[in-house]
This record gives sequence, C-alpha cells and structure tokens, in this order.
Amino acid sequence: MHLVVVESPAKAKTIERYLGGDYRVLASYGHVRDLPPKDGSVRPDEDFAMDWAVDDRGDKRIKEIARELKGADQLYLATDPDREGEAISWHIIEELNRRRALNGKPVKRVVFNEITKRAVQDAFKHPRELDRPLVEAYLARRALDYLVGFTLSPVLWRKLPGSRSAGRVQSVALRLVCEREAEIEAFRAQEYWTVTATLDALETAAFDARLTHLRGDKLDKFDLNGEAKALDAVALLESAARFTVESVETKRSKRHPQPPFTTSTLQQEASRKLGFGTTRTMRVAQKLYEGIDVGGETAGLITYMRTDGVGMSNEAITAARELIAGSYGDPYLPDQARVYKTKAKNAQEAHEAIRPTDLKRLPKNIRSQLGEDEARLYDLIWKRALASQMESAEFDQMTADIDVDGTAARLRATGSVQVFDGFLTLYQEGRDDPDDEDGDGRRLPPLAKGQDLNRKAITPQQHFTQPPPRFSEASLVKRMEELGIGRPSTYASILQVLQDRDYVRLEKKRFLPEDRGRIVTAFLTAFFRRYVEYDFTASLEEDLDRISAGDSRYKEVLYRFWEAFSQAIDETKGLRITNVIDALDEDLGPHFFPADPENPDREPRLCPACGSGRLGLRLGKTGGFIGCSNYPECRFTRPLAVQAEEGSGGATPGEAGPQRLGEDPESGQEVSLRKGPYGHYVQLGEQGEDKSVKPKRTSLPKGLALDDVDLKVALGLLALPRSLGSHDGEEITAGIGRYGPYVRKANTYKSIPADEDVLVIGLNRAVDLLAQAKGGGAAALKTLGEHPSDSKPVTLHEGRYGPYVKHGRLNASLPKDLGIESIDLAGAMELLAKQAEKKGDKKAPAKKATAKQSSAKKTPAKKTATKKTAAKKAATKKTADA
Repeated sequence: MHLVVVESPAKAKTIERYLGGDYRVLASYGHVRDLPPKDGSVRPDEDFAMDWAVDDRGDKRIKEIARELKGADQLYLATDPDREGEAISWHIIEELNRRRALNGKPVKRVVFNEITKRAVQDAFKHPRELDRPLVEAYLARRALDYLVGFTLSPVLWRKLPGSRSAGRVQSVALRLVCEREAEIEAFRAQEYWTVTATLDALETAAFDARLTHLRGDKLDKFDLNGEAKALDAVALLESAARFTVESVETKRSKRHPQPPFTTSTLQQEASRKLGFGTTRTMRVAQKLYEGIDVGGETAGLITYMRTDGVGMSNEAITAARELIAGSYGDPYLPDQARVYKTKAKNAQEAHEAIRPTDLKRLPKNIRSQLGEDEARLYDLIWKRALASQMESAEFDQMTADIDVDGTAARLRATGSVQVFDGFLTLYQEGRDDPDDEDGDGRRLPPLAKGQDLNRKAITPQQHFTQPPPRFSEASLVKRMEELGIGRPSTYASILQVLQDRDYVRLEKKRFLPEDRGRIVTAFLTAFFRRYVEYDFTASLEEDLDRISAGDSRYKEVLYRFWEAFSQAIDETKGLRITNVIDALDEDLGPHFFPADPENPDREPRLCPACGSGRLGLRLGKTGGFIGCSNYPECRFTRPLAVQAEEGSGGATPGEAGPQRLGEDPESGQEVSLRKGPYGHYVQLGEQGEDKSVKPKRTSLPKGLALDDVDLKVALGLLALPRSLGSHDGEEITAGIGRYGPYVRKANTYKSIPADEDVLVIGLNRAVDLLAQAKGGGAAALKTLGEHPSDSKPVTLHEGRYGPYVKHGRLNASLPKDLGIESIDLAGAMELLAKQAEKKGDKKAPAKKATAKQSSAKKTPAKKTATKKTAAKKAATKKTADA
C-alpha cells in the first residue's frame, strides 16, 4: 500500500478515486506546524535557528499519517505545486523524522497543475525529490515576516499607543492606500472648457468636432480656463462663414486578446465583473481546482490558481483552437497559435496560466451542477482562456481636421468603427475607471478633403480636473504587482489583514485609510522609511525569487536584511514621544487640519475653546487624539479625525468644554454634557477633592443626537438603570452598559434594538426581548454539515453583527463580501480554522486538561500550566502576527 498526503479533504477524496485501491490518501489540512508566536522563535544570533511548534490540529494529522505509514511501502507528498506546497511537504517529512515514524521508508514528491485523472496518474509516474531551493525560499520569507512582525510591532506599541502590529508587506500596501488618500486631499481642481461644433452636410449625418486651434495657436488643455475665454471662442465660431474639411485620415487597427488569467488578473477581473473580493475569489477558485462532482465524476475544473504564468499547455491550446473553429468558424481562428510570455521577472515556478482543465466542458452545460459563485467564476475563466486563442478585433479609425474661415480656427473629429469583432464576440476585459474608456464606437460619416460643412450648433462645456481615484481591490492588486510587492499567494491575505487590523476600510468598493492606518504609515515613513520603500520591498521579493531558483543562499539574504534592520530598531531606543508627535504632526497636519478653501486666512489649528492655543496631535494610553497647546489651562480635546464641516466650523457640543444643561432638582448639582475619549456623556456635579469618588456619569446611547440632549433627557440617563417592574417575582431593569442599552432580569441580559429608546421602553416589551435571549443565542439558519475532527455540526447563524458560522463554542463571522447563500461546509471550516488560529485555540486544551483530572491529580496541574502558556502565546500572535 502507498500512502499519499495532500492538503485538503476534498482534494484527497478526488485523488484517491483516481489512484485506486493500492493508495491511501490523507489530508494534512494545510500546515502541520508553524513558528510559535513568541519572541525567540527565530534567533539571528544562532545562525537564524528556527523553532517549530505543532498545534493540536497538526498533531492529530501527524499521528494519523504516522499510523497509516506503518502499513505503507512508500510515502508520496502531493501538496500544491508552489513554494507553500513544498513547505507543507517539508514540514511533514521533518516532523515524521523527528518522531522517528519514517523508519527509512522512501519518500517522493509528486506535483500536478490540474486535478484530473490523466494529470494525476501521469504525475505519479514521474515523482521527484523535495525541491530544497523552494523550501529555503519559504524559510527565508517566514523568517523575514516573523522578524519584522516581532521586532517592529513592539516598537509601535511603545512609541505609538493604540496601534496594532506591523507586517513586512502589509505596511507597504498600507502606504500605497495612505499616499493615494494624501494625493486626493492635496488635489485642487482646475477649471477648463471645451468647445464642440455640431456639423453636417447635405449628404452626411451630423457629427461633433472639438476645437483644437484658435487664431493660429494650438490649444492646450487649460488655455480655455474660464467662461469668458470659452465664450470668446464660441463667438468666433458662430460668426464664421465657412467650415471646410482640410484632411481625412483613415487607418485600420487591431486589438489583441489578453492572455489567460494569472492570480492577480483573475482577482482584478472578478472584482470588476463579478464584484468578488480577493478572498472570495480565491476561495471559489480553490473549490473549482480541488474538484466538483460533475455528471457523476469528480474532477478539478480549473488548473492551479496561484500562478504568475500566462502560458497554456500545447494540449490546451490545441483544444481551444479546435473549439474556436467548430463553434465560431475559421475567421475567428488565427493562422498561428498565440504564445504568451509572462512579464514577471520570475514567474511562479513556471506554472501554467489559470484555465479550464477541459475546454469542452462548456459553462452552460455544468451551470446547474455548480453553486452560483462557482458557475460565474468558471464562466469567466473559460471565456478568458478561449478568447486568448481567438483572432484579433479590427477597427477603422478616422480622423478629420476641419478649417474654420481658413486659419481662424481648426476643429478635429475622431471616430472608430468596429469592422470585425474577433475575440470581442466572446470576451472583453473590464476596466477599473470609466475614464479609461477610449470612445470606440463613435462613427463618423464619409468625409472628403475640401468638402464644405454646415454649422448646426456651437456648444461650450465646463470641466474640472478630477483627483486620482481611490484604489479598488482590483486596482490595488494591479499596482502591487506592477511594483513587485507580494506574490500570487499573498495578495488576498495582504488586503484582508489591512481590513482586520482596522487600518483601512472598504467603502463603495474603494479603500479608504483609517486614521489609525495613516498614523502607522506616518510613523514608519518617518523612522523606518527604508522598510516601507516600494523599491526595497520589491528587491527583497526578487531575492526570495532568486532563492527559489537556486541562485542565492537564504541565510545570506537574512544576514544582509537583519544587519541593517536591527540597527534601525536600535536607533529608536532613544526616541522620545515628543519626537514621534512632532513627526506625525508635520506629516498628518494637512489631513487633520485642512485649510478652509472658502476662508483661506482662517487658522485651521486655532483652538475653539480658548481661542489662542494651537491644536496638534497628542498621544495617550489608548491612542492618538487632538489637543490644545495651552494644556493644562485649556483641556480641549477631540478624537483623532478630520473635523466635520458643519455650521461655522465651531466645536460640537461638549468639545469646547462642559456644556451646562441645568440643575438636578433633587441634589441641586449642575448637569452638564461633556466629551471624553470614548464619546459624549452627561455628568452630575463636579469632581471633588477625593479623586477616588467619581461623579455620576452616563454615556449617550448610539443614535441620540446631541441637539436632543436637554436637562430632561440628561436626568433620565443619569437615573439609569431604572426599574421597569417585576415579572415572575424578579425585577426587570433597563440601563446602558459597555455594549449599549439593555434590559436585564437576574443574570439574563438582552440588548435593546437601535430604534428603541432605553428611557421609554416598558415592562411588556422588556419581557418580550428577554424571552428571545433565553435560547442562549441565535437559532441556526441551517446546518452545513459535520466537522471532520469531531463529527459535531457546523451551523450558520444570523447574529447581532451579521451572519456567522459556529462549531461548538467557536464562532467565525462571514466576510462582508460573502453572502449566506454562498457559504458551504468547506468555506465554513476555513473561516473557523482562521478564527481558531487567531484565538490560539485556547478552549480545546483546557478541556483536555479537565478530562484527565479524575485519573491523576498532579499531572493535570502540570498540564494546565502548560496550556496557560500556550494561551498566552496565542494572545501574542493575535497582535503581533506579521
């Protein structure tokens, strides 16, 4: 018997069917071990020694592999054909050797680019040894990411309170987003005008021509920069007596098809055409690659989806040409097959492009057997691959120059007419921005030199220049690829990490940097500029590629990096908070204190409270805020955000100091509205000499407008929690807690919906809400299946913060771009695994320790201590993972 190990259970089932009864195929469920999330897992002083730890899930898989290996003659490692797949295989071999489970049995590496019966069986006829350069490239990348994360992140935490961790590549991608936002903020629109003449002749249809020359001079874009100049040009054209065609130029042009998809172009096009985020695209592509039951046969529908390559195999090209000739006819088939060359300096180990494994498997024939997401993405991949081998589209482009009264002015008319659709009959690439449109399809009538034309209308039009667009997921991936930042397997995770750390947010499918992200970028740019430079990051990626190719030694790359990086870290040890504040204030001042274009003489940093202080950035224990230079005499503060442009630009209630609302009729103390670091609140009285006794305070509930807070509302809030009455012999109260307004009965709490008022909610409504809480959580919308680790159900729920999946006590929220109709068991398991990794899988170890307490008293105590350490490590990983 031969033992085969792959990454996923879906892939394992498919391959086992292909190989037959002599093979047993197991899944490792990804990596079986990783660097422990603690300081010292990579030790530069010990020749970059690395410690590896096997978590509970990995231990279970290794034990299963070792058990099956006892009855096997040989071990085949058939993980994915890239650097990460090679690393998974290496880890399995290393761990089996460490446990002395191999016992000299032969181990072979098997790779295939598609999961089809032919490809898999052929791969097993040609096994190879482990690719050591690929493994070393993985080790170098992992060490670099760890060293940056666990060395730079603590500097951030010490010098920049409230910040999260910093990653080697993520920080550079964040800089791209922040710099684009700074460009937009610095942008000042420029006015310009165009003048268009609508012309015709007796034998021609009307068409438009744009003014290009005026009184003998060629017009630049901003020559007509005001209405007066535009109207002067209009007057000249309207008074002209003759419009004559000076020249007509017609030429035939071709538009060639794009190559088949790479990882980045698939992510870009899925974003443009399907609205998929990068994570969603890769998850769906993984399903299509690993295999889906189509017509009673399980087969991979596409080739491997993490690749820089743009070429297709000869068999695929032949199949595409046969299909084109049969379905579209000879005019759509070029004389020679198209051969594409990748522009990447080191394609992902010379992999094929992403294409269907069988082009004869038409999208319309298998749509009913696929989920909605899978069907749409397969259709996109199939069309792109087939179109890449089709004939070019052809256009006739016409340009006509028209003289006005000889040399008084000149107009130009352009048009483009498609004469053969070629590959466009099947596929046209999407575009990120409408401004990319080139005007194809605007037709001009037949024109001849010397032909006189009639003026029908002269139209001036005002325009303003537009700022550069914010990055979409598609355009950010494209830009990272152009700069050489990241690689196919990392694009999706880079974008996801930036969102998970609240450094950026997606708004209308465009990335906006959060203020926290801008502060981190400003800090890194000021004190670690070299390590967020685009060229430096790209050159480091090239170093890793050279290691993959066997042209560089990985420890030499690590030594070069660490020598300079550790020195940069040491230089920050004497860095004072005042230095950090000054650097941030200089960099981000124009963002947080923008000048008023309507009132340019107004000082944007003038304190609205004292009228003389200068506002600037400050750092506190919980992060950044804006404060006055006259502190402590002036205690004005506001959150670290751009001031809203409301009214006259003055401070909102509470920001310029306490706002008096009146007196409490019972105590005679003053009631005021104030602004703190966590938002607005009402307060009764003032702080006394005894600092341990705090005055009564209550936060304003979310949704309560500041203008609606008067003395009556404030007194009601200060009276919380209030009693609503009794039910079943127990008191029910309403109040405001850490998570907002709630009702409570004994130890049962239930949040009050956002559209209901905590001050007016009654007993009956509270009883109704509490009855909903007794179920202990939201009921399952549906059961997705059983988890293979313990056969317990994996369920889908709709919660307070959106849909989530649940397995035991572990919950994982669905990404915003993933609908509940698209989630399946495999997708849920992936989300749960990521959530377990974030949390360090703390709960499972505790259960094991408890289970053994009855059999031995001393041993469990020892194990419990170990588990606590593991939990602590996991907590570190959550914040410092690079």
